[in-house]
Amino acid sequence: MFSDLSQSPLSKNLQRLFLLRNIAIVAECLTFAIVYWTIDIEIPWTQMILVVVLLSLINLLTWIRLHRDWPVSHQEFFLQLSVDVLALSALFYYSGGSTNPFISLYLLPLTIAAATLPWRFTWVMAVITIACYTLLLFVYIPLPHDHNNHLIEFTLHVSGMWLAFVLSTMIIAWFVVKMSSSIRERDQDLAKAREQALRNEQIIALGTLAAGAAHELGTPLSTMAVITGELQKEYPQDAEFQHNIVILRDQIAHCKQTLTHLLAKAGQNRAEQGNKLSVDQFLHQILDKWKLIRPAIKFTYQSTGIQPAPTIMENQLLNQSILNLLNNAADASSKRIDIKSHWDAQTLHLEIIDDGNGLSAEALQRAGEAFFSSKAPGQGFGIGLFLANANIERFGGSVRLFNLENGGACTQVVLPLIGKNHD
Repeated sequence: MFSDLSQSPLSKNLQRLFLLRNIAIVAECLTFAIVYWTIDIEIPWTQMILVVVLLSLINLLTWIRLHRDWPVSHQEFFLQLSVDVLALSALFYYSGGSTNPFISLYLLPLTIAAATLPWRFTWVMAVITIACYTLLLFVYIPLPHDHNNHLIEFTLHVSGMWLAFVLSTMIIAWFVVKMSSSIRERDQDLAKAREQALRNEQIIALGTLAAGAAHELGTPLSTMAVITGELQKEYPQDAEFQHNIVILRDQIAHCKQTLTHLLAKAGQNRAEQGNKLSVDQFLHQILDKWKLIRPAIKFTYQSTGIQPAPTIMENQLLNQSILNLLNNAADASSKRIDIKSHWDAQTLHLEIIDDGNGLSAEALQRAGEAFFSSKAPGQGFGIGLFLANANIERFGGSVRLFNLENGGACTQVVLPLIGKNHD
């Protein structure tokens, strides 16, 4: 019946309110007809019919609005419910006020507000309905009945109806809001669980592809190692050439070692385990490996912390994650990188600061998503930060990226430690 707005929960609720209002308009017309033809009673028919006609016009505008691709806000939905409360108040005013047997219909918009809107709107709706009911105790056009013979009993009856309404209003506003809040929290938890499951699927897919790529890269790397060895023997007198060849062979050897280690660990639970290592040795080990991978990068390193240094679980996945973060900073840096570490007995704080152009607004928002990269096409796959963030979170840590006021960006890593090293 309606367009894509059904995807939005508030749009669905507005559709239901539109249908419910249609039912209410039909019920009011039937009630008018029954009272007019079967009960000899004089009430302001013209004014009451006019109220129903106006409510019908508002519902027609709601129907037109539902066919527009406009998002439904909490304020708009609350305004729609307020229109229903005002229409009910007008009908009750012309038909006995608080003595009208349908006065408890005020609970309907309140219940809808409590089930669909944040608690602030619910309490405002509770105040509005109580105020309207209270006003109708004193200001209304009475039904043509003579209550003089039992005035006290009738007053007590009306007062009791008002008290019951107030209590019912407070109970609904309290318990239904709590229930709807629990439902919203459950939906948020389910959304997080679905996001985590999707990320795990992406990690598994990447792991499978990485294992296949590692197997296929073994042959060309072996070929490159043989060729560089022959070139080294062919030009023994050229010092600069020999230096470059040594760097190239070291890089090839590191790649082969990494691929061999990756294939050896593939499919084994031990890939997520490791040995205990003091945190300062752990960081120096990573930096030594990084210097081998990126020999042209200039960086400074400062470390502070308690001694003897606490230990951390040294692990291939964790090492690779920090290396990925260092490589990202190196790609963004123009001159050098500043690396700072500080630890106490429980936590390691690591900061990687580059002097690049900083992160764009999109990169700050989407950093860590799979296959998103701020680098030029062909220069990045968008998986380094994604895998680093996922692995560090699995070890109980966190990764945070932000721009610095004086330029550049900072990657902040927090990791839990095991305890002091007593070796």
